Amino acid sequence: MSTATETAQDSRVRDAIAHWAPRFIQAGVDYNDFVSTTGRVQRWEEWLDAWSQNGDMHAALAEEAERAGRRLTAGAAWLRATLSYHFGKFVWVLDKERSRAVANRAVAALYRAHALLDPTAERIEAGELAVANLRLPREVERPPLVVLISGLDSTKEEFFLFENLFLERGLATASIDGPGQGETGYSTPIRPDYEVAVAALLDALGGRPDLDLDRVGAAGVSMGGYHAPRAAAFEPRLKAVAAISGPYDFAECWDGVPSLTRETFIAKSGARDEEEGRARAGELDLGPVLHRLTQPSLFVTGKLDRLIPWQQTERAAREAPNSRFVLYEDGNHVCANVPYKVRPLVADWMAEELT
Repeated sequence: MSTATETAQDSRVRDAIAHWAPRFIQAGVDYNDFVSTTGRVQRWEEWLDAWSQNGDMHAALAEEAERAGRRLTAGAAWLRATLSYHFGKFVWVLDKERSRAVANRAVAALYRAHALLDPTAERIEAGELAVANLRLPREVERPPLVVLISGLDSTKEEFFLFENLFLERGLATASIDGPGQGETGYSTPIRPDYEVAVAALLDALGGRPDLDLDRVGAAGVSMGGYHAPRAAAFEPRLKAVAAISGPYDFAECWDGVPSLTRETFIAKSGARDEEEGRARAGELDLGPVLHRLTQPSLFVTGKLDRLIPWQQTERAAREAPNSRFVLYEDGNHVCANVPYKVRPLVADWMAEELT
């Protein structure tokens, strides 16, 4: 039965809660924060401010803990602030300037968290094509590298906990904002040839003595599940690729995705309207390139995915020459409701392929 608050919420608020609640939790948002923050949002226009206020609360807790010399407590609070700011603006495209201001706060909060929890973390810039956060595993000389590729509405700020799984297995991570994503998206719209961003990042990292760039993989989620295989098809420096709930042909998914997703794609692709957005979605098509994907590839999705039908991911796996397909009967989009099954699988598989 719906509560009075749920009944009063507009359709976009209800859609955001229904489609993405598990994703918030798996990324590290406290469940109580999720319930209390979404519970006081009735109109989509209020979403950004509500999550920003929650982020401010955690930022204040972080600063208090820092003054007391409690580094771990402060770092964890900065992470919660990061995620609150990030999820405030993730598909909120009503006001570009306000959205960007909150996005900048997410970036700054994560760097405050890095300073306390992983001071070796490093920002990598590769012109207008890529910005990434590089993290290295402890006590591993020249580790392999995994490029983590976010989706349409995720960014590198969402991946701290995901990164940890690879770091624990002795792999370095570089979480990337490519064209149309996060910081890079302010100057560069979504483009189908994502390999240009991966190449720019790997060029920027070239020659480093603390990375083994002969052993590089890529893992992408949602739209990143298109970007990662596409990049590997053209970038030979990628030796293995994992794609979670990625589309085979995004245009085929267009009518079935939430209106918030269509609005976000239109904005981040630089399209003028929905008609042009649909046309640009058609450029994100793995069909013509999968024959080039000869590296080991892992395609994973959930049968309950309401954003990208599982058959899309299965088709990509079927046409890639050297692939493995895993379908979770109980998984939703990116299997965010069963992260304890999917994320270790991807991290283990990548570690086995690269080491």
